[in-house]
Amino acid sequence: MDEKPIRFACAGHWLYGVLHVPSSVAARGVLVVVGGPQYRIGSHRQFVLLARALAAASIPVLRFDYRGMGDSEGEPRSFEHIAEDIRAAVDTFFDLLPSLREVVLWGLCDGASAALSYASADARISGLILLNPWVRTEQTVAQAYLRHYYLERLRDPSFWRKLAKGEFRTGKALRSLFGMLRAARGRSPAPTSPALMRATPLPERMLAGLQRFRGRVLLILSGDDITASEFKDAATRSRAWKRVLGDPRVTRRDLPGANHTFARRDWRDQVSAWMTQWLGAW
Repeated sequence: MDEKPIRFACAGHWLYGVLHVPSSVAARGVLVVVGGPQYRIGSHRQFVLLARALAAASIPVLRFDYRGMGDSEGEPRSFEHIAEDIRAAVDTFFDLLPSLREVVLWGLCDGASAALSYASADARISGLILLNPWVRTEQTVAQAYLRHYYLERLRDPSFWRKLAKGEFRTGKALRSLFGMLRAARGRSPAPTSPALMRATPLPERMLAGLQRFRGRVLLILSGDDITASEFKDAATRSRAWKRVLGDPRVTRRDLPGANHTFARRDWRDQVSAWMTQWLGAW
């Protein structure tokens, strides 16, 4: 395979990336949409290793820094404001590989959320690979912590031993717990920003994006990650989420014990195997 450093323009700024070109190029490529604050290499070189694994299976990959991240120019921006960057990267992907016919967007965390928000607006996007999508609100994170952290602590014998020995800061813990309970019930102070008050909650925007997108979706969720737990909880409570995730075009894979970035080699290898199999199945 060949790995080519590239640069391309977006709204008057230069963006930098790396194009992975296999010796035999498939007509379907993968564009890695990084989450922030992050750049094109990824935690523990995750994006590099992923791109090489896919390229070894004849799948071309482009990974890049959007504006304000890594080597790219411009002001830093959130995942909700990188649609121009994704479009510029897709344009460049097609320009550099004339044999390309379609692109799958790959994203982790808020990179997955950015990919999901963008996908339905570009007919060239045929699929999405979403790892631990970010759907966080103050309420969802509080609910996830109550369900997946506080209940587990109550089941942990070491917690009760510390409590019996007086080693546990009961006052601080109770204040934290009551704060979580208020947030979980939606009783936190109301946002004062008009923009925030008008905004649709992120889980609903992500749901709408998935409903609009008619391509294939591979959803991969970690077993030991609060972001994945938030997503699972939001999806479990909503009939609309259950309906769209139950669509035959959506494939779900759960990896027990894995952390947010799939840091262990066996986790990373499993994710690569799932992706390669899924990309070759349609």
